[in-house]
Amino acid sequence: MKKSIETTPTAAATLSEKFRRGDLMSAACPSRTVLKHITSRWGVLTLIALEGETRRFSELRRLIGGVSERMLAQTLQWLEADGLVRRVAYEVVPPHVEYSLTPFGQQAAQKVRDLADWIEVSVPDILQHWDKDPASQPAN
Repeated sequence: MKKSIETTPTAAATLSEKFRRGDLMSAACPSRTVLKHITSRWGVLTLIALEGETRRFSELRRLIGGVSERMLAQTLQWLEADGLVRRVAYEVVPPHVEYSLTPFGQQAAQKVRDLADWIEVSVPDILQHWDKDPASQPAN
């Protein structure tokens, strides 16, 4: 016999609880903005590059191949605004700025690192599918 799902007010999430937790599937949920920042190509690579390290802008730019200054600056601003990256500017000439991950950013970096590791390990299998379906190949 199937057990019925409890639908009493105590079992159902209230609207305020749902808002606090987030609803990623809802187009209006602010968590989608954070998802975009973290999982963009440059967001993932920036989080991984800063994992366990403090780096200057120029070092990050060299480390993350293909990122423009503008995109790296924008990505760092997004991640800083989300509380994932800490920016420290030293009042010296020339200006000296360092970036590192906050504890919250370290958590996010570990999650995207797991995804990035899976992608790198799975690339040979994925590439086999590209050979079979030309439409799945990158448009770069």
